[in-house]
Amino acid sequence: MARPPKPTARTPRRVRLGEQDLELLWFLAEHRMALPEHVAALLGTTVEAARLRLARLVRAEYVVKEPLFHRQPAMYLIARDGLGAIGSALPRPRRDIHAYEHDVGVAWLWIAARRGTFGPLREIVGERRMRSHDGARDPDVEPFAVKLGGFGPRGRESLHYPDLLLRAADGRRVALELELSSKGRRRLERILSGYAADPRIDGVVYLVPSASLARSVQGAARRLGIASLVHIQRVRSTVSNPTAAVALEANRSMPGRRGRDSGTAR
Repeated sequence: MARPPKPTARTPRRVRLGEQDLELLWFLAEHRMALPEHVAALLGTTVEAARLRLARLVRAEYVVKEPLFHRQPAMYLIARDGLGAIGSALPRPRRDIHAYEHDVGVAWLWIAARRGTFGPLREIVGERRMRSHDGARDPDVEPFAVKLGGFGPRGRESLHYPDLLLRAADGRRVALELELSSKGRRRLERILSGYAADPRIDGVVYLVPSASLARSVQGAARRLGIASLVHIQRVRSTVSNPTAAVALEANRSMPGRRGRDSGTAR
């Protein structure tokens, strides 16, 4: 009788997925990447325990480990089998080294929102899910995108997606924007005008690391007459200090619904 082939280094080791494994895979599906520190905060474990869990999922080929920067922890991305294990229709994420700091920060903001930083929530929707939904949606289904007016490259309608969209327990919809660098006055005002024209959005929270960026956003909102729609919160560096995005430095309450003085029609 022929012997079965010996396992090779490329043979995945399937593992039994527990509740925390599934929670981790759902988190990874929502984001382009995550670090062990994110996983530790998400699951309430130590960073070492998070690394061990991630290594187990990497061996099973549910997760991909990607070293990137010298003296920076490796990033982890969900693999095709990981998406299949949770029945997710989202595409495999692609690493983007230019968005590293931003991606790290958005993952921390997601965890902060989940912990109640912005009050009771029905749902937290990430940009990956918003784009996937809109790309596959039926024409009669409401999109997540905010319309900016006009058309962009290849004749496509100009659209914008927040980093996170929060659906509060009372029905409010609040967009979160992690603004780590200046977009330029024209682009910023175009995005803010899109939010102002969208009656579904009850508030926009810009999270910025510097006073100069705060002044830039505040000035744009005032020029457009939508200061009551736009709220600004300060955050410290989201890479050098992993807990910074959770420890917001300003008022953590959710913005209220638009008032009549917002400068936009409902």
